Parts: sequence; structure tokens; C-alpha cells
Amino acid sequence: MKKTKFIKRTLALITLVIGTCISMPVMAQGGLKGFVKKLGTKLDSMAVKGVDRRYIDAPTRPWQIILRGNINQTIVSMHSEGYLEGQMYSAKPYLKTTPSQYLGVWVGYRGYGLGYTVNVAGDKGSNLTFGATGGSYGINVRIHSFENSNPDFNINSQLLTEAEMDSWNNITLTDPISVKTFMADGYYLFNGKRFSYSAAYDQSAIQKRSAGSLMAGFMYNYTRIDYASQSNGDLIFLMGNLGKVKMWQGSLGVGYAYNWVPVRGLLVNIMAMPMLTFVNKLRAYNYSTNMLELYNDPITHDPTVSNDEWDKWYYEHIRIAPEGEETYNSGLSIGFDARTSLTYNFERIYFCAYGQFNNIRYHHSSSHGYLNDWFINTSIGFRF
Repeated sequence: MKKTKFIKRTLALITLVIGTCISMPVMAQGGLKGFVKKLGTKLDSMAVKGVDRRYIDAPTRPWQIILRGNINQTIVSMHSEGYLEGQMYSAKPYLKTTPSQYLGVWVGYRGYGLGYTVNVAGDKGSNLTFGATGGSYGINVRIHSFENSNPDFNINSQLLTEAEMDSWNNITLTDPISVKTFMADGYYLFNGKRFSYSAAYDQSAIQKRSAGSLMAGFMYNYTRIDYASQSNGDLIFLMGNLGKVKMWQGSLGVGYAYNWVPVRGLLVNIMAMPMLTFVNKLRAYNYSTNMLELYNDPITHDPTVSNDEWDKWYYEHIRIAPEGEETYNSGLSIGFDARTSLTYNFERIYFCAYGQFNNIRYHHSSSHGYLNDWFINTSIGFRF
């Protein structure tokens, strides 16, 4: 219910912002029919304003419905070290989805639109996307949420036998790890007159000849990782009492993109942009656990107690308690944004496949890691 309300509110807010920013000057000049007509005229003129029509053109049919299939994966790699009974241990959990499949739809007009995809295979999750592209400027927003019950711990310690370390790497969590990411990126093209980003990624324009452009971009990322539940007390202990993380990153970069048009209707794009992360803040939520007490309890070392009996006893007694929160500034770091696409246009129908990869790094106290986020979209679009 909360997710449904959030999605509805987000859609309403985005629709309000678009309508207000683009069309406020014409709202007072007529009724709804006149408003819609003038809004369409304004967007139509913006689609070709300042471009070289020998290189870029706007489709005669402005509306788009895109049926989209999506494969994506988000990997949060964390590294932590500590001591248990005087022995050092290290843990490198991978909090990741298996490559997950989504199906959904995108609806837009001249590069302004909304899309939503739902999970059909892999880890549970959903994607909400919003885009506003055209001319030399553009912005894209993606909200991705998923749950993961099978992290790869990569734990290494002399306290554990090889078989015990293998069992940690195959563990299934009773309460899954919840990961939510909000990512917004925007760009400015220095050669928007002849190069079109939207021709490659939302097909609201058509690239007629090959061209490239130097581009400046920004990216904002918010990620929340939450595994603070009683049953995850052992994971919290291994992560140095860390039970929940919130990260904020703001990055700027300069890169290059090229649209290659080998034959009419076919477009191949490639883009690469190194990015400097200048806002890199992490808020760590700490929790105490009674894992050491349970580990030192006689039942733990009783050879007559079976693994199933011990597990039942352990999960009935493990407890966590919040100990406060700390905020860390990780300082400057280098990330990377890469994208590629392949599009074939007919008059009213087009096919497209494109992918994107982002790398963001962070650290706090004795833990550090990175966020890798990639996806591949395949779609068939209809213009009308």
C-alpha cells in the first residue's frame, strides 16, 4: 500500500512540474483544449529549435508508446574487518540481485514521458523512470527498489573452518536486505545542433547523419541499504555493528558521445563519461547485538546439539538494539558512466536496445565499498 501511494504521488508530482514549467504562460489564455494544443505546439517547436535539419529531425507523429523489457542488476559491495576472540576476520558481502527481468511500458510526447516496469523473474523489485530530453539539454530519473535474501559474504577468518565459510556464502536470510536507489542524471551537449541524445535513447528525434558531441553531465544518487532486523544480528555484528546505510552522491563529468548512422534508419550510439564525485556522504546506523553472548553460551559448544536445534535456539535469542547514527564525508572520488544503444527506425515503428553502467564508491570507518548499477533495455516503440 505504501509503495502504491508513493508511486501515485511521484507520478502526480512529475506531471505537475512538467505542466507548470513548460506551459504556465499559456494556461490563462483558454480552456483545456486550447491549453493542450498550445502545449503540444510549444513542445513541437522545442524539438527542432536550433538544430541542423540536415542532421536531426523530429518525427511527424509526436506521441510514443514503448513496450519495454529490462534486465538489470545492482551490486553493493561492502568490506569490513574486525576481531572476534582475538582473531581477525574480514567480510566482503555482495548485496546484489541476480540479473532480474522486468516488463513495462513507457508513454511520452516529444521526449517527455513516464515509464514503469515490474519484476517478472529474479529478485523482487520495480523500476519507475522519468525522462525529459530534447535539444541540448536533458534529464533522466530512475527509482529502483529490490530485496535480496542471498548475499555473497566472502567471509574469511581463522575462526571458521573452510566448510563453515562455505556455509556462510550460501546462507539465506530470514529477513531480506532491502535496497532502494534513486538516480538522476542530466546532460548538456556542446554540439546539440547536429548531435541528438534523444535520438539514441528515447527516439523522440531522428539522427539523419553521423555526428558526435562533447558533453557535460551531472549525476545524483541516493541509496538506502537496510538489513536491521533481529534475525540479521550476525550480519550486523560482522559489519562492525552497521545495520543500515544511507548514501548521497553528487557527481560532475565531461565526456563524449557519438551517433553513427551507417545506413538510413540505423543508429549506433556510444557514450563514455568519467565523473568526479564531489558530494559523497554516508550516514551509518549502528546497532548493538548479543551475538558474542550467544556464541559463548554453553549450548553453542555442546556437541550433542544439532545444527537445526542450535539455529532454532539462536534465532529465538538473537537481539539487536539501536546505538545511534554517524555521518561521514568520504571526500572526492572518481566514478564512471557509460552507455551504448542500437536503434532501427521505420516510419511509425522502431526497435531499440541500450545499456548503461554506473560505478560509485564510498567508505566509512572500517568499512568501504562500491555500488555498481547496470541495466539493458530492449523495446519496440510506436509513434502516433
